[in-house]
Amino acid sequence: MSWKASARHGVREAPAGLALVQELLNTRATMAYGPDLLAQQDDAQRWLTDTLATWSRVAALPAPVLLLSSTDMRSLRRLRSTFENVILAGGANQPEGALPPADVPVSLVPDADGWVRIVPTGRGTRWLASALWAEALLAQQAGLWPRLKLCHNIDCRAAFFDASRNNSGVWHDVSTCGNTANLRAFRERRRLLGTTGEQQHPSVQRPNL
Repeated sequence: MSWKASARHGVREAPAGLALVQELLNTRATMAYGPDLLAQQDDAQRWLTDTLATWSRVAALPAPVLLLSSTDMRSLRRLRSTFENVILAGGANQPEGALPPADVPVSLVPDADGWVRIVPTGRGTRWLASALWAEALLAQQAGLWPRLKLCHNIDCRAAFFDASRNNSGVWHDVSTCGNTANLRAFRERRRLLGTTGEQQHPSVQRPNL
């Protein structure tokens, strides 16, 4: 089993630290790509350890060793749902109600060149939440956030980074979810046309012979 959540979908990895948010979103079980990585504590621990090691290399920041408890598992799943709603809030299918505040701490640390860096702080999953929100903010400042999307196939919902020139992508994979949606729409149009034809048929008058 792959502990890279996004790799299971074959999607393009989001750049820089935004991949951390993408990884969390893609832990959800979808279609035939694998189970929910946050359903079992052992699976979640392996995923988290691997993901934070990758984030630490990309962000050039240390990541703590987080050992998950059953309470942490519930927190992780809530955090995933929150970020799904944040992504959806930027698209056409907005969730109902206002989004809750992040309510996480961060540190602002100047580096050797005088640039101020946002550094996650806190303990346990609070640190992870701090890192995720910090990466979301940095991605928004860099203009990358609108390109992180959830596949429009509601049975899939894979998080993908839209690299198209006009940022118009809606499917994580056109050959699978895109074709499935087009086939569904085609069948629905045929069904409606068939129904319309049946309704009109009795009104057709046969010529008198």
